[in-house]
Amino acid sequence: MSRYRPPGAPKGAYITKQGADKLLAELKYLWKEKRPEVTQTVSDAAKLGDRSENAEYIYGKKQLREIDRRVRYLEKRLDQCTVVDRLPIDRSVVFFGAWVTLEDDDGNQERFRIVGPDEIDHEEDYISMDSPVAKALLKRSEGDEVVLKRAGGEKTYYIDQIEYVEY
Repeated sequence: MSRYRPPGAPKGAYITKQGADKLLAELKYLWKEKRPEVTQTVSDAAKLGDRSENAEYIYGKKQLREIDRRVRYLEKRLDQCTVVDRLPIDRSVVFFGAWVTLEDDDGNQERFRIVGPDEIDHEEDYISMDSPVAKALLKRSEGDEVVLKRAGGEKTYYIDQIEYVEY
């Protein structure tokens, strides 16, 4: 059996200022606080003797590998991303960073913010710019009709409001 994994789909290379700050904070925490703490634990466990049967040592080494993997990913991802820290000139059109309020035929409203793929786990109402919903909304204006394919079939929405947050 091969360990080869095909590369994933390329992610969007944009991130909001707030998202970049969160990733930088995570990187700083892992590198400056968590890793030294786990390294000390592994060092203390190694001094106890037989490492092959020492659960603290084995688990600590596993934690270090996971931390190092995440640190490498964050450093690489932050280098690849472009931080979007200014508002678009035309704020009546949906672009990256926009809060979009959609309304269906029944008057039900949904509100989303279009952000980079690295930010969607931070907030419930954030959607990735790479998602089908965001792709359908980008470059649309208030009042435009948008047909979205959902699990229950196609549904028509109207763009009710577009807002941008000052950076």
